[in-house]
Amino acid sequence: MSDFRRYRPGPYDEMVSSFRWEVPDRYNIGVDTVDKHDPSRLAMLWEDWTGTERRLTFGDIKDISCRIANVLAAAGVTRGDRVAVLLPSLPETAATFIAAYKLGAILLSLSQLYGDDSIAHRLADSGAKVLVTDGANRSRLEGMRDRVDSLKRVLVLNAGDFLIAGDIDLDEAMAAASADFEPVDTAAEDSAQLYYSSGTTGQAKGILHAHRYLLAHNEYELCHDVRDDEVFHSTGEWAWIAGIVPGLLGPWRFGVPVAVFQRKGGAYDPEQTFHVLEKYEVGNLFTTPTALRAMTQVKDPGAQYDINLRIACSAGEPLNPEVIRWFEAQFGIPVFDYYGLTESYPLCGNFPTIEVRPGSMGRPLPGWEVALIEVGGEREVPRGEAGEICLRARTNPHYPLGYWNRPEDTAEVFGGEYFRTKDVGRMDEDGYIWYEGRADDVIISAGYRIGPFEVESAILELPEVVEAAAVASPDEQRGHVVKAFVRLSPGSDPSPELEQRIKDQVRESYAAYAYPRKVEFVDDLPKTLTGKIRRIELRQAEFERARS
Repeated sequence: MSDFRRYRPGPYDEMVSSFRWEVPDRYNIGVDTVDKHDPSRLAMLWEDWTGTERRLTFGDIKDISCRIANVLAAAGVTRGDRVAVLLPSLPETAATFIAAYKLGAILLSLSQLYGDDSIAHRLADSGAKVLVTDGANRSRLEGMRDRVDSLKRVLVLNAGDFLIAGDIDLDEAMAAASADFEPVDTAAEDSAQLYYSSGTTGQAKGILHAHRYLLAHNEYELCHDVRDDEVFHSTGEWAWIAGIVPGLLGPWRFGVPVAVFQRKGGAYDPEQTFHVLEKYEVGNLFTTPTALRAMTQVKDPGAQYDINLRIACSAGEPLNPEVIRWFEAQFGIPVFDYYGLTESYPLCGNFPTIEVRPGSMGRPLPGWEVALIEVGGEREVPRGEAGEICLRARTNPHYPLGYWNRPEDTAEVFGGEYFRTKDVGRMDEDGYIWYEGRADDVIISAGYRIGPFEVESAILELPEVVEAAAVASPDEQRGHVVKAFVRLSPGSDPSPELEQRIKDQVRESYAAYAYPRKVEFVDDLPKTLTGKIRRIELRQAEFERARS
């Protein structure tokens, strides 16, 4: 074990009482995650869907990142410039991230799953100076150049025949560049990362994080309990905070090697995850509830694959308790669910040293001052009562610098005593927090406040059900009733009998007043690019239907 870790999991009260944030004045993510390590230490085990494999040390990543940093600098990138990256999960992609940090630039990583309009909005809104992409994605840019005035250069990896006049062939430029580069001396408070997060209305907003934000990810010490002699794997794409941090930066801070699988296209295949876990003897896993639900569709993977996980964690959306039970039955360990948002995470989590209560997001992480406050009010609610999950402002290193070029939104959201997540939960008598839904997702029917997540969890107990979403549907008598949208597993068919079983299951498992008085069987559910079900679309459709 290296000496980069300061904390270990233990009794909850001891973890909280002993924890202290330590943020140096000068800090750079690229130096902390790559340059500080022994060059011979294994950093990445990489494989793609064709079976091509690469094995890279921290020295290799440092070398590539320094070459790319020199190429970017020659292209005019300086401190504070935005470097956009539209690439698959390649070692060179990770090295480009590190290069941007070491240049003192601001990284903007883009998903290949974004539509062209989404890419154009992010490039234009951020004022990106350069874009690093590959030949497969290069042509997408031509239809949006008139909307992105800031873009000066395009660097193309694996360019093939797709270079356009003025482009830089990144492979050739890297080969000619020096492997020596002196990282820019950045303050911990300097800008480092720009993530765009979609809301329920309007265009996606950029959330700007400082270099210090990585220091706040103490889940790698306290939830994942990372070990530098154990391989770490994340299923997330490197376009979001829940992809870049667990996929690279979080483990690399502690010298932990990561296994990376480059998928073909955007579709998630759980069989590929099981392949990686077995082949690379992964001991520590980060994934999402969407991926976990897909895993449950594979028949008896615990018997099919020789998998020896020590720790598995999940975040990104609520994790249903039945998935935790399935995972433990297959692989002998629970899934530690934790919670947060692009603005700040993880606020809450589960730990290997305290009881896991399936369906709960666990307890506030040490150093994270979390309170449940009355929705629309200022009163902190008592234990057992629903309230908005809030984080005391400016109390940890993850707190954002603000929204990109939105000073009024920044002041409104981040300028007060608390950052209000707009998520609703309850804290039980032992301090565990249970998710109920977005503040605007909570269903009020005949005076009862009904958490959609609990309705959905009850429905998902039925073996025929793969996914469920519960929303408010207008009703003349009750104001609103619960409506459930249900997607069935292959081979299961909708029927009046199954609809009645769904209603009975919620009555018996959750509450008699909370059962769905309406059930609609669907082939699919609307989701964000990260796989979260968009209840708002279903709810709006119900309100439109009621008005028509």
